[in-house]
Amino acid sequence: MIKHMILWKLKDMPEAAKEEQIRLVKAGLENLSGKIPGMIDIHVQIDKLPTSNADMMLDTTFEDADALTGYAVNPDHNTIADTYIRPYIEARLCIDYEI
Repeated sequence: MIKHMILWKLKDMPEAAKEEQIRLVKAGLENLSGKIPGMIDIHVQIDKLPTSNADMMLDTTFEDADALTGYAVNPDHNTIADTYIRPYIEARLCIDYEI
């Protein structure tokens, strides 16, 4: 299995707008559950401690590397990323690893 984890830091924006953007990302990505072949689990963590320097984290599990590749090019995933994530992100860190 493959873990695919991403940390995002949003661009500067009013706090209410940031909270709404985070809510839209979480809802959009978690709605992909059961819709992506080979995806076992997806969760967007938004409840963070004040010591955090990221705004949210994506935690996904895939059956194998091919499933992760399929997710990356999946049109539903890319619609969410292009609409709710990429335009608003200042920084993105990713780690993929076998479990």
